[in-house]
Amino acid sequence: MSYLKLIKLLYLADREALLRWGRSITTDRCISMDRGPVLSRVLDLVTDGDDPGAPCIWAKHISSPANFEAELTSEAGRDEPSNAEVELLDEVFHEHGKKSRWDLVKLTHKLPEWKDPQGSAIPITDRDILKAGGKSELEIAAIEDELEGVALAETVFGAR
Repeated sequence: MSYLKLIKLLYLADREALLRWGRSITTDRCISMDRGPVLSRVLDLVTDGDDPGAPCIWAKHISSPANFEAELTSEAGRDEPSNAEVELLDEVFHEHGKKSRWDLVKLTHKLPEWKDPQGSAIPITDRDILKAGGKSELEIAAIEDELEGVALAETVFGAR
């Protein structure tokens, strides 16, 4: 699959998870780039590959990029994603998986949280996405409080 397409599909899934559940699947940072919004760490993993000194699970299952393509090299199993997350990923793929990478670029350019960075990168906050998704200020504040609590717990007790 084109790695640009993979990045767009993962962004759309993370965005939808945040709007539905108040948290993303990947917990990655979102950024606006020339070709639309992306997940920052996922972009790094797809385009640069893994750090040889500290390999991560991504490199065990996804090929290094070649000719702008990424390939699943082995099944990852089901240890991390919940059933709801897998269902959401399937739903996003069912809705958008047949679209070309360029159709997905056009689609994500229409998302209200995307701002043209003019060759740079601009952070997209959870608030930006939640506001674009029609959440009220009260809902946004509650979600931000919960996400701060989760981040604090992960700092104190370690990531999941």
